[in-house]
Amino acid sequence: MTTPIPSPPAVPFLGHVNALDRSLPLKSINLLARQYGEIYQLSIFGEKRTFVSSYKLLNEVSDEKRFKKKVSAGLKQMRNATGDGLFTAFVPEEQNWYIAHRLLMPCFGTASIYNMFDDMMDVVSQLVLKWERFGPRDVIDPAADFTRLTLDAICLCAMSYRLNSFYREETHPFATAMADFLIESGLRANRLSFVQNMMTGTNAKYEEDKHILDSLVEEILQDHRANPPEKNDLVQVMLTGRDKETGLGLSDENIKNNLLTFLVAGHETTSGMLTFTIYYLLKNPEAMRKLREEIDSTLGDRPMSVQDVNRLPYLLAVMRESLRLGPTAPTRGATPLEDTFLAGKYAVERDELIILNVWGVHRDPVVWGEDAEKFRPERMMDGKFEALPSNAWQPFGYGMRGCIGRPFAWQEAQLTIATILQRFDLALDDPAYELELKQTLTVKPHNFYIHAHPRKNKPRLLAIPSSTLLSSDAPGDRAPSSGATVNADGASLPPLYVLYGSNTGTSESFAQRLAAAAPAHGFRGSIGTLDSAVTHLPKDGPVLIVTASFEGQPADNAAHFVEWLENVKDNTFDGVKFAVFGCGNRDWVNTYQRIPTLIDTLLTEHGATRLVERGEGDASEAQFFGTFDMWEKMVWEKLIAEYGATAGTATAGIEVLTVSAGTERAEILRQKGAALGTVVGNRYLTPPGVPVKRHIEFKLPEDMTYRAGDYLAILPVNPESVVRRAIARFGLSAEQEIQINSTAPTSLPVNKPITVFNLLGGYVELQQPATTRDLDILLKGRNSEESTKVLRTLAANYADAIFKKRLSVLDILEENKDIDLPFATFLTLLPSMRIRQYSISSSPLWNAQHVTLTISVVDAPAISGRAEPFLGVASTYLANLKPGDKVQLSVRASNVAFHPPTDPTVPLLMICAGSGLAPMRGFLQERAMQKLAGREVAKSFLFFGCRAPSEDFLYGGTDLKEWKELGIVDVRPAFSRSPADSHGCRYVQDRIRLDKEEVTKSYGDGAKVFVCGAGRIAAGVKETIVGFIKENRQTDDADALAIFDKIMRGRYATDIFE
Repeated sequence: MTTPIPSPPAVPFLGHVNALDRSLPLKSINLLARQYGEIYQLSIFGEKRTFVSSYKLLNEVSDEKRFKKKVSAGLKQMRNATGDGLFTAFVPEEQNWYIAHRLLMPCFGTASIYNMFDDMMDVVSQLVLKWERFGPRDVIDPAADFTRLTLDAICLCAMSYRLNSFYREETHPFATAMADFLIESGLRANRLSFVQNMMTGTNAKYEEDKHILDSLVEEILQDHRANPPEKNDLVQVMLTGRDKETGLGLSDENIKNNLLTFLVAGHETTSGMLTFTIYYLLKNPEAMRKLREEIDSTLGDRPMSVQDVNRLPYLLAVMRESLRLGPTAPTRGATPLEDTFLAGKYAVERDELIILNVWGVHRDPVVWGEDAEKFRPERMMDGKFEALPSNAWQPFGYGMRGCIGRPFAWQEAQLTIATILQRFDLALDDPAYELELKQTLTVKPHNFYIHAHPRKNKPRLLAIPSSTLLSSDAPGDRAPSSGATVNADGASLPPLYVLYGSNTGTSESFAQRLAAAAPAHGFRGSIGTLDSAVTHLPKDGPVLIVTASFEGQPADNAAHFVEWLENVKDNTFDGVKFAVFGCGNRDWVNTYQRIPTLIDTLLTEHGATRLVERGEGDASEAQFFGTFDMWEKMVWEKLIAEYGATAGTATAGIEVLTVSAGTERAEILRQKGAALGTVVGNRYLTPPGVPVKRHIEFKLPEDMTYRAGDYLAILPVNPESVVRRAIARFGLSAEQEIQINSTAPTSLPVNKPITVFNLLGGYVELQQPATTRDLDILLKGRNSEESTKVLRTLAANYADAIFKKRLSVLDILEENKDIDLPFATFLTLLPSMRIRQYSISSSPLWNAQHVTLTISVVDAPAISGRAEPFLGVASTYLANLKPGDKVQLSVRASNVAFHPPTDPTVPLLMICAGSGLAPMRGFLQERAMQKLAGREVAKSFLFFGCRAPSEDFLYGGTDLKEWKELGIVDVRPAFSRSPADSHGCRYVQDRIRLDKEEVTKSYGDGAKVFVCGAGRIAAGVKETIVGFIKENRQTDDADALAIFDKIMRGRYATDIFE
């Protein structure tokens, strides 16, 4: 019986022309596959296109007895330049394909490819020379440099022609014209002809790009005819070769078509492969370490030789896994030779276009398991790759139309990766970077930048900002600090090294404070990320480490350091003297301080000397900054005693100069266009008189993507009322322009004019409780007797007077107006503005370019006793946004486990309270979209804690009601102030106990458990489930807890917030 192929709603005449993203169709293809399943159909201007995304269907369509390659609409447009070249030829109609294929296959045999090794090494050496010459501070665009590399390599190795791209400032005109030509060809595929005819400017540019492509081909051919090379290269074979079967040679037109085909396809896919490989290695420190160990142990310091090709097994596994997750040709077209059925039930007609979603198939859990999204080269080793089902791995196509240049690309990639890792330590320019894609004929990582630190040189630390949200410059304009920070006499001081691991900027801010204070304590301070110290932890001076844990994992710029640390041998750190301060949040009970503790322990175990006991800062406590102050004081006392250093001349750290009186506005330096989202809507979810909850919708910046369960990182500004309080206290004008100069590391904008209002609004935290260090500095100022007495009283009663009341430096200054504190000193007391992360409450299946947040707005009486209410920095900022406002934001991936399962038939047990509903709403929205697309979706349970049905039962009468009626969720609320409306249950734990049977049955049906809320909620839920186990198994607490940990492994995920 025939089963209809699922299809989204269509627009008359246009069909689904708007269903695919114009600049990144792959994103739409995969989102539609997640919504509609393994097969769906689109109609573009009346042409049917069937998309398949499962291994089962791809394997079936890979049967060349039933299907053949289909030259898609995009490739038909590419024929405007490449004609009947190998990649775009119509087969079997165009016989030139067979002649060219037989003539050129020997050119890519093993012996021929080996003979190209020296020329490949020549070009790779040019790339290495460039990276070494520019040094570690240079921001590298690897996709651009790999394009230079692969284009030069195919020209030199196969065509005996030098492009010398590395001797140009700009990209070779051919590469630019090719990229534009491919993009426009793809866009033309979805345009009506009469629309295309009216686009005269675009058409002229298209023809000019074709002319540039043709010109290089003609230049290469003329050079060969005038100066025939000694070797029988690809061009000579085409010019002089004769097909043994037909006796025919290739026409001049076909030679040009194939030359251009090799120039395009021969470099574009390989440069993308190399870029994906570097990306996945940098995001997976364990794989990077293993590969480097293999390269170092096999090659040592000698250059790679042709004898090493295919003899580095882990390198081959890394390349195969990179091509699995990042196939640069992510789709291909096929068509049935006759009318047929797919999977025995989906009817497809002869010549109908079937688009095979290789990108999706390479993630099919049927073949690759539940960790299909994880980069794990081990799945390609020890016979596992050879044992894969037929056609499960298809980055090079398949069958007779498979990539003819695969051996060339395979050797080139091995040589390039091995040489780069042998010569450089690599680091991400943005440690928080998550994969973005750019699509032409192929796909590549987009906006991906790195640093390359030559391994042969003396190590230098590299201070890369924790996030691009904390930087005011675009990648191409930004240079990270090289790490050295000295005062005027600093060269004579002993060295001190400060290393940090930071995602949100807090640890980085603490590290900057230490480095800035070094000269005043008799040291020459250098600062860098932990990753910049991999393999070369300094031994010629003390090492101070400030780092955080994020759900038990290291910060993005510390992951490689931790991986290295966990695998060092013997007393590697003998001679290292160190101290560690850890930033964490005690709400994450099981992982609190895991990374700082691990670093402290491993350094000691491998021979390092601990200078002072590890410091612990708990971000959930108001005394967080005060804890660091106490640890810092202890460190300086120890260092002065240990090293006999004498305190040098103290510096102010920063200097504030008045630029203007405020008659002109400064540019808002913090906003970087590439990270600006747009507010679409902002509405109340709660009625007046109850704590405010809001629903905010953003349009994401172009090319930014997300998954249900991810976070949206926001860089807020302080409430305007608080900023104006600070401005008034110092007698400044909001419009007054100043310039900050600093010889020390700082998160403040330096050497640029900025208004006082923008500075205080966007760069510093004004409401953090004052620390004991702050009080010490205030006491050293010129104060009246009365103010001095007040400050001493506050210091003597810090816990009650400051800590419990959350009294800020600004609060103290306002209450004691005669405290004489320079504005520059005030700035040094303030922590830098922190990024805030909120769980996204939507699914990309609803809208791939829009996200929503569900937030609680903090607006409460001040604990300090001040008349003004306490306003939460981020929530107040978000609450006051209006449609059209621009916001600095970025998507941050959540814990790998905190995403809905790929299989929608797996039920969910979701437990949350208040705005903890946010990710659960995203999960349910995704399931609803899948249900509406016709897929089978399991019923899930939502246990939701609120105050009362009429107050904060968020989305109760809208989304939750709709999704309940759709049959995808059963909502079980618990109303703390109206328990009669929730069967006597006040809290979610109570409701879980009441509905124990349903919970147990759902778990037995394979449900995955997700918990989101404050730490006490997660603890209460766990305690309740452990109680079930204890009761059912008749066991004690310890055994029940052990059983919980065992049975919930891989099925229980939490997202805890303050």
